[in-house]
Amino acid sequence: MKIAILSRDQTLYSTRRLKEAGEGRGHDMQVIDHLRCYMNITSHKPIVMYQGKPLEDMDAVIPRIGASNTFYGTAVVRQFEVMGVFTANESQAISRARDKLRCLQILARQGIGLPVTGFAHSTKDIEGLIDIVGGAPLVIKLLEGTQGIGVVLAETQQAAKSVIEAFRGLDANILVQEFIKEAGGADIRCFVIGEKVVAAMKRQGGAGEFRSNLHRGGTASKIRLTPEERSTAIRAAKAMGLRVAGVDLLRSNHGPVVMEVNSSPGLEGIETATGIDVAAKIIEFIEKNTGPNKPEKGRDRIKY
Repeated sequence: MKIAILSRDQTLYSTRRLKEAGEGRGHDMQVIDHLRCYMNITSHKPIVMYQGKPLEDMDAVIPRIGASNTFYGTAVVRQFEVMGVFTANESQAISRARDKLRCLQILARQGIGLPVTGFAHSTKDIEGLIDIVGGAPLVIKLLEGTQGIGVVLAETQQAAKSVIEAFRGLDANILVQEFIKEAGGADIRCFVIGEKVVAAMKRQGGAGEFRSNLHRGGTASKIRLTPEERSTAIRAAKAMGLRVAGVDLLRSNHGPVVMEVNSSPGLEGIETATGIDVAAKIIEFIEKNTGPNKPEKGRDRIKY
């Protein structure tokens, strides 16, 4: 098969591993910079162009779309969908997951465990917003933040008010969430492919750090999930419509709660911590869905 990896940097660990895994299974793997793609949007023969040549005969696409390029990146993925190409994650699902507020609202509608979360526009409602999540300590998050950037732990009521006022003064959209103290600065990344958790790791924040992101000095180790945690991760990915997802959970006193659902989860941390060839499992999933039993091609299966 011909499989395109939509990535801006072919030297990134996840991109390299996907390319190696695909080539190891006999596929023609191409790394395509999605920001350099352009499109011919027509009813009769829609085309994605790259470096002056049409990408007409792709069997599948693996989107690795960065948060800052979501709009154009999903437009390229959507164009491949119009062409009837199988995508590891569909454009609509990527867009849902990138909008943190929309993601939480969708998960809440499905009855999936979440931290108590508040959202407001006006700074005049700060007191009520803080009360919704049970007061300080609480976590304040920028909607556009990634990899732990724009996430603040406010340990007092006054600190919370000051941070919220500062963010709103910059016209930044924020979420306010209860602080799950019992998690102890650790979370669980579940890697979901299809409707199965193929790997899981515990991420532990460094000393004095409540954020567990590996990019911020956190450490990772293999972990055994409970049935409830496994079920929660699968339900969360399914609710978002993601075929490949990283679901981040916290262990709270009232069961597992979902912090985030990631549409382009990194492979380095999870493969290193677990020893599982996650890249190969993604390629295997694509193989199963691009054969005789693949979904019907055409625009009628695309949900805009």
